[in-house]
Amino acid sequence: MDARYLTDEKGERIGVLLDIEEYERMVAELEELADIRVYDEVEAAIERGEDKPTPLKKALPRIEREREELRRKGIV
Repeated sequence: MDARYLTDEKGERIGVLLDIEEYERMVAELEELADIRVYDEVEAAIERGEDKPTPLKKALPRIEREREELRRKGIV
């Protein structure tokens, strides 16, 4: 990783400057890790009997409604 550091007047690092491609790659990897973490948490909850799977036929309309709401709010 080719990072440049921003420093304050004391020379202490206060920020990092990355190429946009590197930044976007890191964000994509973090999002993927977050998705994996959520999946693992749901699987564990199902195994403990705290949750149950939702059939895809029921889940898709809910997902679309939630996506549309996020679009209206300008989040996606």
